[in-house]
Amino acid sequence: MKRIVPLLFVTALASTPLSAQNEEAEGRDLMERGMELLFEGLREEMSPALQRMRELADEYGPAMGDFLEEMGPAFGNMLSEIKDWTAYHPPEVLPNGDIIIRKKIEPQEKPEADPEAVPGTDLPPQGQTDL
Repeated sequence: MKRIVPLLFVTALASTPLSAQNEEAEGRDLMERGMELLFEGLREEMSPALQRMRELADEYGPAMGDFLEEMGPAFGNMLSEIKDWTAYHPPEVLPNGDIIIRKKIEPQEKPEADPEAVPGTDLPPQGQTDL
């Protein structure tokens, strides 16, 4: 249905004869009307989402304002300390209410093998244990 309306609109435009003098003015009027229709359609499609966002802002806005007032300086300090957020896991809330942010542990790199080493010579002899 949404594709039929523009097709009919374009067909109607193509079938109506336009004079050379009014062609430019008529084209502007049609473009303006087309833009109005486009924006009306967008407004109708977006209105439920915008209404929900407005409701959420009304519900959580005051609490978020208070939270940012109290915790803003602490967050500022934390942001200045942490340079690379990809080096940390997402925050976790512990059962006692504490919130922790763990740093990711990089896997240990294996030491490069010595190409001149003879295989099996780095192992202790049988029956002995290195301490």
